[in-house]
Amino acid sequence: MGFRPRGLLLDMDGVLYHGSRLLPHARRFLEATAHLPRVFVTNNPIRTPVEVADHLAALGLPRSDPADVLTSGVATARWLARERPGFRFFAVGADGLHRVLAEHGTEDAENAEFVVVGEGPGLDYDTLSRGIDLIRNGATLVSTNPDPSVDAVVAGRHRVLPGGGALVAPFEVATGLRATTIGKPEPLLFVMALERLGLSAAECVMVGDRPDTDIAGAARVGLRCALVRTGRFLPGASWPAGEPPPDWDVPDLRSLLLRWWRDGVLEQR
Repeated sequence: MGFRPRGLLLDMDGVLYHGSRLLPHARRFLEATAHLPRVFVTNNPIRTPVEVADHLAALGLPRSDPADVLTSGVATARWLARERPGFRFFAVGADGLHRVLAEHGTEDAENAEFVVVGEGPGLDYDTLSRGIDLIRNGATLVSTNPDPSVDAVVAGRHRVLPGGGALVAPFEVATGLRATTIGKPEPLLFVMALERLGLSAAECVMVGDRPDTDIAGAARVGLRCALVRTGRFLPGASWPAGEPPPDWDVPDLRSLLLRWWRDGVLEQR
């Protein structure tokens, strides 16, 4: 018998949905793989795991346990707690990032040990100035994720918004220091997801929509990878030079299921 996964790591935006729009075949894919334990992994630090689970349910998908949702914000908070129990932080980003960090540390704009930059509202002249001052006085600069930009649906229209990589860049330029980056394609998010599953990388598959983060990062830690071309990387686009190819490259989740059923990777249910 060939390879059969024992667990799944699933990206969400661009795989299961676009903003508030459910993508075709997402529900069928989750139903067909419901017997496999899975962790939803995302570089987006804006929502808390509970909010992510609520969003999936609001789209009509099966309700997920928030403990099975791993955002780059949660991964950052857990990493900081391991590095410095009871850490003090100054965060720049949406409210959800502040809340997940506060579950493990204390927000302290005067004496922060870490300046954490995520996504969403929060970056302005005052927060940039405060962060620079803290870093110059010894705080460590941390970025939740390196994405230069992210796709979003605002008022029913597609928009490209600044990602974590773009928002941390002013701090790096002003201080001359590189941030410690937590999210994909760095290994930590994948490693934490595997810890949650209690499985090795060789036993699992990562399903994502971005070659530069989902596929490249998963391949580096030894995961098999499936790329679905329902996000920014569309059917017909040439594979980026230098990026490792996925094990499966398909137009959508239905095509992935059909391939897995045909090849015996997944038992049809």
